[in-house]
Amino acid sequence: MINAEPRPLLLSALCGCFVFIAAVSAQVGPIIVVETTKGTFAFETYPADAPATVAHIVDLVKRGFYDGQRVHRAQPGFVVQWGDPRSRDLSREADWGLGADASSGTPIGVAEMPKTRTHTAGAVGMAHMGSPARADSQIYVTLADRPELNGKYTVFGHIISGADVPPRLERGDVIVKMSLRE
Repeated sequence: MINAEPRPLLLSALCGCFVFIAAVSAQVGPIIVVETTKGTFAFETYPADAPATVAHIVDLVKRGFYDGQRVHRAQPGFVVQWGDPRSRDLSREADWGLGADASSGTPIGVAEMPKTRTHTAGAVGMAHMGSPARADSQIYVTLADRPELNGKYTVFGHIISGADVPPRLERGDVIVKMSLRE
């Protein structure tokens, strides 16, 4: 008869589980809450994978940059997008989302596209004008799996609550407030 003590094995398994959980949670950064005229949703961010992008967006959120802006792109089954400060002005609707003035004026300056973060439904990414390093303030949420975007645009977050809200957003809907949940 073999006298094996189950406690050391169980303790070892539990320690391994805690290490795994700590490693996964260390990869998730600030939670960003987006209040819109059609409801509220929240997304987690990935500073371990896109540190400059997350830091830039968190700074913009803290400064209230997105508050009062409007959705300037809403394509069912594709994306919903915002981040152009001119979208607060209804008289400039023809220009929303277009050109260099459709941003905060401070590009992130680096392309951060880890292969582990892909464009699944609910992914939160950065729009840009031809080069991922030129991404600035325009954020989008994918409304379906969009693998054709992988390797072309930075995914820096994913929706964790209120996933029913982005598909309901239409061009002109207001981003009432964006805030951090610490």
